Amino acid sequence: MTTQPEGRITGRILLAEDDDSMRLFLERAITRAGYEVVAVDRGTAALPHIATGSFGLLLTDIVMPEMDGIELAQRAAQLAPSMRVMFITGFAAVALSRGSGAPSDAKVLSKPFHLRDLVAEIDRIFEGE
Repeated sequence: MTTQPEGRITGRILLAEDDDSMRLFLERAITRAGYEVVAVDRGTAALPHIATGSFGLLLTDIVMPEMDGIELAQRAAQLAPSMRVMFITGFAAVALSRGSGAPSDAKVLSKPFHLRDLVAEIDRIFEGE
């Protein structure tokens, strides 16, 4: 984590989103907010990045092919226990029910959301480190 001259806290974010246009949109917006973003199109593609331990936040959709976001978050907890998790999803109420296996401290942002809300949540996560 570093602080830019204007005071914004920055960090490395791993974005896992299978929708191409949403992934590109989020990657650009989060980068403009001052964060370094590595974006992948599925959970299985995120695993090698997580193993490096160099990300402060995993920002992941829940519903993805091959490996859903909940399983990805579970694997991330094993590979990089200090990495925080935020889910972005249109299915939050169903997917994160009790017993879903999602990390209990994970943040959830339901689609549709405003970019300023996403950046504010990311800022709070990195400020808490």
